[in-house]
Amino acid sequence: MSLVPDVEQRLWRAVMRRKYQLTRNRVQLQNRLESLLEETHIKLSSVVSDLLGVSARRMLQALARGETDPAMLAVMADQRLRATPAQLCDALGASRELNPVYRRLLKMILTELGLLERQVRQLDQEMASLLQQHQEAVKRLAEVPGLGVDSAQQIIAEVGARAATFPSDKHLASWVGVCPGEEESAGQSATHRSPKGNRHMRRILNQAANAAVKRKGSIFEVVYRRLVPRLGHKQTIGAISHRLCRLIWIILHRGVAYEERGPAVGQKARRIRTTKMIKELRNLGYHVELPSIQPAVS
Repeated sequence: MSLVPDVEQRLWRAVMRRKYQLTRNRVQLQNRLESLLEETHIKLSSVVSDLLGVSARRMLQALARGETDPAMLAVMADQRLRATPAQLCDALGASRELNPVYRRLLKMILTELGLLERQVRQLDQEMASLLQQHQEAVKRLAEVPGLGVDSAQQIIAEVGARAATFPSDKHLASWVGVCPGEEESAGQSATHRSPKGNRHMRRILNQAANAAVKRKGSIFEVVYRRLVPRLGHKQTIGAISHRLCRLIWIILHRGVAYEERGPAVGQKARRIRTTKMIKELRNLGYHVELPSIQPAVS
């Protein structure tokens, strides 16, 4: 079946697809930054976990401005950084003889990164404003293991706030392309390869499935462990994507909340995840309250 979105949903799609492109550009720019540092023999990425984190970025900005003393650069690191000052000095030793051209190139990359990040934040606020009246749907989807606020907004942009175009969860799974194909000839099954479907939803579901199976205590972890010895990782992720897709239809179409059916999840872990999700929602302008989490019944 084909989906012709209305004017409002086309706006949602335009915003979220543009944000996805900017996010990809940011990743590519980060890779170019790492290549530039590697070429200049600055080994900062080997001692910090996030090259674009607060500490690393502060040191890189100082390096771009012309700082040559590794000790002065190391002092700019946050105290919580695991790398010691000695390790940072060793990684930044090449800054003493860094060619001014490399400093200018570094400055250009950092400036471009800042621009991309500002545009992404603007799109976040734009999408939150567009989905203000559907914030409950965003919240319900964000509670599903493997999904989050951003994934929930992307899904709603692709299928609608209530998935009303699709009569059933099977119709949605077929449209997305996360169900086995049925190509037959003379009564013989030729292939079970999934149809192409909506590539944006397939990407979201694939990422969500890979994240969901790592959620300890979730039903998706249980299903993954049961299926992966027989199907292998790739086909098992496809099966999890199919299950997630049908679950999304139920949550949106019927307006119900997600209930975990896997083994009991620790109350502390649930509290941390819920608090993080609500903080993200509030930063986008949604009005949500922190629910009380009841202890799991054994």
